[in-house]
Amino acid sequence: MPYLSDLINKMVADVTGERVGSVTDLVASIHHSTIPFPVITALLVKRSGNQQIFIPFSDVVVFISPAIPISKNIENVIPYQLLEDDILLTRDVWDKQIIDTDGLRVVRVNDVEIAQVEGSFYVSNVDVGALGLLRRIGMAKIAQRFASRMQQSLPDSVIGWDDVELLHHGDMRLKVPLAKIAELHPADIANLISDLSRAQSHQLLDSLDVETLADTLEEVEPDFQASLVENMSDEKVADILEEMSPDDAADLLAELSQERRDGLLEQMEDEAAQDVRGLLAYPEDSAGGIMTTDFVSIPANITTNDAIRTLRETGSEAETIFYVYVVDNQDRLIGVIFLKDLIFASPETKISEYMHKRVVSVPVDESQNDVAQEISKYNLLAIPVVDEEGHILGIVTADDALDKIIPTAWKKRLPRIYH
Repeated sequence: MPYLSDLINKMVADVTGERVGSVTDLVASIHHSTIPFPVITALLVKRSGNQQIFIPFSDVVVFISPAIPISKNIENVIPYQLLEDDILLTRDVWDKQIIDTDGLRVVRVNDVEIAQVEGSFYVSNVDVGALGLLRRIGMAKIAQRFASRMQQSLPDSVIGWDDVELLHHGDMRLKVPLAKIAELHPADIANLISDLSRAQSHQLLDSLDVETLADTLEEVEPDFQASLVENMSDEKVADILEEMSPDDAADLLAELSQERRDGLLEQMEDEAAQDVRGLLAYPEDSAGGIMTTDFVSIPANITTNDAIRTLRETGSEAETIFYVYVVDNQDRLIGVIFLKDLIFASPETKISEYMHKRVVSVPVDESQNDVAQEISKYNLLAIPVVDEEGHILGIVTADDALDKIIPTAWKKRLPRIYH
């Protein structure tokens, strides 16, 4: 079966054999289709002098050939008139994000497969794999031969068109039911929002419950978060902030005006607001500025059984429970336990008997760069933050530390320009 990449730039000739131009796009329409796949209805052909013409597919004599002949002189061709929901495959599908409704994931289209059914040509599949990219640059056959010599294969990664929802095309209209988008991972939803217009993004955000909305906002940069909540009511934003981790909530509030920040903190529940106020007091480029207060600590004199009970009661709110921090009766950090330690320890054994007493920590005023270096040096998933007396104030997770210091171009969650 041909792919879109095989057809783009093919020469088009009229009935006399004269060159008309080259194919730059294919028009597909679901309205003219007798099956649930868009049928090819026209070719967009570039002519000399940057002129373009939509040639109806009914004028095409042979579609799959080195050159595409049409049955008329170009002067006699009646140009195809685009319908509102027509899809231009290179403009609207190539390199665009789509929802794989079967796998409930967001993927990017690298190529489009065309199938012939009873004399008509339909969009049958989209290729979302590496092979589609290689085909686009003319390297697919070479790569397949190389893989064959290495006794390997390049797997196809195609999705049937009936399992695809276009996120947008043409004028960026949202084409996917909002309830279906809400089932996606928050990182995928965040990625979609960054591609939508302001009106569409607000429409999508309004359809999400508060918990999903909070998880989604945590996947984008604080300045983009601020633009998304700009027109939301204070009551709703306060609910969102309560669902976010304290460090993310503090980052978002730091992007808002002082007046609105104070108003939102007043509307938040006291405990959540207190945590966030504490974080806002630290310099932005310090350990305190990027730490979260969602962590688990336990006293040293309890048993394994008691520790596990504590985790069940409070661990769901923690940023990570790979590490459980041990404190004395003054909340000073004196040890750490790995989660596996608790799992394998005897139920009645005291925590103090097997906790690790040499704990790597950082002072609250440590720079973000130094925090990241400490995490990297000791291969940690998180590092505790302490004050001058050794009281544990919070933790900095590895992803938060690295997200603050890696170059902007490498931040995978950085949104595109907000339309």
